[in-house]
Amino acid sequence: MGKVGAGGGRPAGWSALLAGAGLLVLCAPGARSGGSACPAPHPGSARGWPATPGRSPRPGPPGRAPATPPPLLARPLFAVAPGDRALALERARGTGESAAAAGRSGRRRRSGAALEKEERGAGASRSPRGTLKDGGQPGRDTDRATRFRMEELRLTSTTFALTGDSAHNQAMVHWSGHNSSVILILTKLYDYNLGSITESSLWRSTDYGTTYEKLNDKVGLKTILSYLYVCPTNKRKIMLLTDPEIESSLLISSDEGATYQKYRLNFYIQSLLFHPRQEDWILAYGQDQKLYSSAEFGRRWQLIQEGVVPNRFYWSVMGSNKEPDLVHLEARTVDGHSQYLTCRMQNCTDTNKNKPFPGYIDPDSLIVQDDYVFVQLTSGGRPHYYVSYRKNAFAQMKLPKYALPKDMHVISTDENQVFAAVQEWNQNNTYNLYISDTRGVYFTLALENVQSSRGPEGNVMIDLYEVAGIKGMFLANKKIDNQVKTFITYNKGRDWRLLQAPDTDLRGDPVHCLLPYCSLHLHLKVSENPYTSGIIASRDTAPSIIVASGNIGSELSDNDISMFVSSDAGNTWRQIFEDEHSILYLDQGGVLVAMKHTSLPIRHLWLSFDEGRSWSKYGFTSIPLFVDGVLGEPGEETLIMTVFGHFSHRSEWQLVKVDYKSIFDRRCAEEDYTPWHLYNQGEACIMGAKRKYKKRKSEQKCMQGKYAGAMESEPCVCTEADFDCDYGYERHSNGQCLPAFWFNPSSLSKDCSVGQSYLNSTGYRKVVSNNCTDGVRERYTAKPQKCPGKAPRGLRIVTADGKLTAEQGHNVTLLVQLEEGDVQRTLIQVDFGDGIAVSYVNLSSMEDGIKHVYQNVGIFRVTVQVDNSLGSDSAVLYLHVTCPLEHVHLSLPFVTTKNKEVNATAVLWPSQVGTLTYVWWYGNNTEPLITLEGSISFKFTSEGMNTITVQVSAGNAILQDTKTIAVYEEFRSLRLSFSPNLDDYNPDIPEWRRDISHVIKKSLVEATGVPSQHILVAVLPGLPTAAELFVLPYQDPTGENRRSPEDLEQISEALIHKLNQNSVHFELKPGVQVLVHAAHLTAAPLVDLTPTHSGSAMLMLLSVVFVGLAVFVVYKFKRKIPGINVYAQMQNEKEQEMISPGSHTETRASIPHTELRRPGQLRDEKVESQLIGSISIVAENQSTKEIPTYVNV
Repeated sequence: MGKVGAGGGRPAGWSALLAGAGLLVLCAPGARSGGSACPAPHPGSARGWPATPGRSPRPGPPGRAPATPPPLLARPLFAVAPGDRALALERARGTGESAAAAGRSGRRRRSGAALEKEERGAGASRSPRGTLKDGGQPGRDTDRATRFRMEELRLTSTTFALTGDSAHNQAMVHWSGHNSSVILILTKLYDYNLGSITESSLWRSTDYGTTYEKLNDKVGLKTILSYLYVCPTNKRKIMLLTDPEIESSLLISSDEGATYQKYRLNFYIQSLLFHPRQEDWILAYGQDQKLYSSAEFGRRWQLIQEGVVPNRFYWSVMGSNKEPDLVHLEARTVDGHSQYLTCRMQNCTDTNKNKPFPGYIDPDSLIVQDDYVFVQLTSGGRPHYYVSYRKNAFAQMKLPKYALPKDMHVISTDENQVFAAVQEWNQNNTYNLYISDTRGVYFTLALENVQSSRGPEGNVMIDLYEVAGIKGMFLANKKIDNQVKTFITYNKGRDWRLLQAPDTDLRGDPVHCLLPYCSLHLHLKVSENPYTSGIIASRDTAPSIIVASGNIGSELSDNDISMFVSSDAGNTWRQIFEDEHSILYLDQGGVLVAMKHTSLPIRHLWLSFDEGRSWSKYGFTSIPLFVDGVLGEPGEETLIMTVFGHFSHRSEWQLVKVDYKSIFDRRCAEEDYTPWHLYNQGEACIMGAKRKYKKRKSEQKCMQGKYAGAMESEPCVCTEADFDCDYGYERHSNGQCLPAFWFNPSSLSKDCSVGQSYLNSTGYRKVVSNNCTDGVRERYTAKPQKCPGKAPRGLRIVTADGKLTAEQGHNVTLLVQLEEGDVQRTLIQVDFGDGIAVSYVNLSSMEDGIKHVYQNVGIFRVTVQVDNSLGSDSAVLYLHVTCPLEHVHLSLPFVTTKNKEVNATAVLWPSQVGTLTYVWWYGNNTEPLITLEGSISFKFTSEGMNTITVQVSAGNAILQDTKTIAVYEEFRSLRLSFSPNLDDYNPDIPEWRRDISHVIKKSLVEATGVPSQHILVAVLPGLPTAAELFVLPYQDPTGENRRSPEDLEQISEALIHKLNQNSVHFELKPGVQVLVHAAHLTAAPLVDLTPTHSGSAMLMLLSVVFVGLAVFVVYKFKRKIPGINVYAQMQNEKEQEMISPGSHTETRASIPHTELRRPGQLRDEKVESQLIGSISIVAENQSTKEIPTYVNV
């Protein structure tokens, strides 16, 4: 979810940024290889917003100052608005070209031939109807042709060189304005190889830029400055940031940069956000993702929050807000989730932080703009968008049911209404425009398939432009049948139409262009390349004038681009240049200044006093200048302009101050103005009112000074055109708004109760900010209606985060949703499925959800029953309650015989974690076996060492364990015991048992001389310490020299002989000798396929018989010996689990695992579970012990 500014034509939105940042960024296309983006003054640039209508993304809400210059802004290169405060420049490396990568808009680069042509008079570069003659004057001088006066006039100008800065390739300029003559310039040398700033100079002018003083000695001769900030509410307060690679400090001035105080920082500032009203309040975002606040304009800082998401922190600027120091922010938790937090600037402790939105939100989705707060939450693979209006509870934003948005960007929140661009499920490079009600909840379609593109930083740019000075007027480029066409609306998207092409071209020849097959199309987007077309400009102080580049034809094109102007708010258009020019508004729009886009040096510009009908040529410098940028004087008059550039690519920065006051005869009087009525194709009622402005007469060259074009408004009688379709309704071909197939109009009354009333929609809603009165207003306005009594219908119960899982011992929030029914007179009963149930008397008491904690794991059937006097409804939710899986241990025999079933069991800790999935790999199988049970049986058909792996999936966690098993046709096994002193050093952990196994094996090899390949030793868990010795029939890789059964018998007897002679021992530590003994044969019979039987085998068989008799006696008299059954079962399971290497029936471990049972089964087995509960618990604890490890070196 992205956020954008107020629109392309609103300089106020940008002036807020520029005032806060104190800069506007310009970069050279050759500044670095392969791109046009500005190099960052320091790492970690502030990321721009994802989408922008008609402009590049602004890096934040009003007052936010990015840490690095944004690579592209939508201000035309030479059209810095009166509200703008500063300009950042960058000159290209190695060429004579200069660039302004932020401030120019357009699409593709002009052809090389066009750029290399010698600069000539306007209109002389090319023409669709032939070459111009007579020095570029039109061949046919008619009333409709644009007139050019080729005689060059002179402007009053002065030039100042920033001596000593010829190597500096970046500049940041701040002009205080508002009756101030101070200009500050920070120049820097950015080393592209090092990626850092190596030199800087600070310059200051107090005479509007006639002369400058170098201030390096005042800030420190060795101090390297990286950035310039300006307080948006007090332009006298300046902040300079030093290069943190040298020192991390702030230099603060309160007298427009005359003097500075230095303050050390213990963190690295990445971006700043100034308060929109309090001049000393600042938020600073550090490179360590920590957010700091200062109430003393940066002199002291305190930490607010750690783990803050970049650019997702805001001051509270809501109109109704009584807490100006409230900070909104998005922070990451330790487990990586994002949450929305608010707190007071000076008291942001954990106890004072609030979470306005329950649960987590999608990362990087928080937006706070005007009276609205937006968040995004993805569930079920679909994004869901929520809005809070004036601190009210969050509500889900309602788009048409089957819009199924993939992406959404907030375009504007002006006039208590949300304008959003939505990319629906079937769109790729287009967006649909939607407009909301006052609360920002219910959205209706304004325009489909608006063209979009990606900016230089991957941000989405929407081809939408809001015209300044005229409420509700937008331009948009819509894609129709793979053709992009420009449309215009005067009523905030209710109606759109194509632009009528000019009647004549620049020469006065007629243009044959018939709607709808041919029309005028304008470039509304920002270009990644500064030397391309696409500029569009309008001003609040000149509401009728729009200047843009575009073409005439069936669709928008990158070829044959010309400049066009409208002096009647988009009704009619005139061609003014056949080359790309940048436009600056002077004297409240009374004068237009045009400078040609070219890579060559220039020394003159064009001025028009009659809204572009005629142009005069003026020289502003005697020596041609490579222009890097232009900054107009802030304030209302804008009569002084500074041109920044170079005489050559090796020269110093040249600052040309141009004073336009001399071109005016006098100040305007009342008789110099004429009224002008806003209209749309002859219709004077626009947005429910007739609006009249004052314009200076075109033949007068007087200076307006303060804005004199104040508007007079007269309301109109309401007609159907003043109403748009309400939510859930669609406009049909007959103009009527009828319900969409998916919409039930009665659902609007679902939230009200009998005795109350609701607004019953007529299918129409008045366009927001429309001022019409009377007429059909009563017919189309929603009517209050008593709430009907309704039976509950459409009941749902869901978790707050949309998941079907919960964690044992933690709160889970359940939401009960009802499509319709009397919510105030309804009884709600909720059964959590764990023996606990609650009741509520109405749904309003459950708005924040129902919190519950499950103490056990399992699948719980949560039911909700809703009843009122007219009926009932019910809903069920099957909730999986789990606990985190911490450890997995794979239990299986050390050795087994070929072609015999082997049982493998996954032992879990904790043993009860909920629903699990087991994935098994064994032998040479390339495909896994997936089961819901923790045990499997399988066979090995060949001898050798085999690896078995089990992965256990529990929720989002996957754990695994791997073991190796030896497979042979025959082997021998012997139980080992040790001298008691070994128990004193046995910590009973796997690592210790593994190391001791190595030591025992080494001792056996040394004592007997038996090759190590025949011996496998595994120390068993528990005390007293015991081990299992396996004698294996090893053969070399060639298959020869395989040991016969007789050889295995001889090896076994040799081992037993040495063990009985106490010849096997090892030193555990200095002074601690441990003897190894032969304890006895294993209780479980070992599989021996040889025809002969040794004495050891007979002894083992007798042991088994004895154990069987003992079991029979115990079983016979178990009722007379309380508790003996527990011991017998435990001992039997323990022996099977630890020592059985044989067949399936002998090796199946009695390890309990979670089984999914129906609730009825659970109730049926309740008594039995209580009877054997003590046994299952003991067995469970036994089973969680690690099965013996072994080593085979």
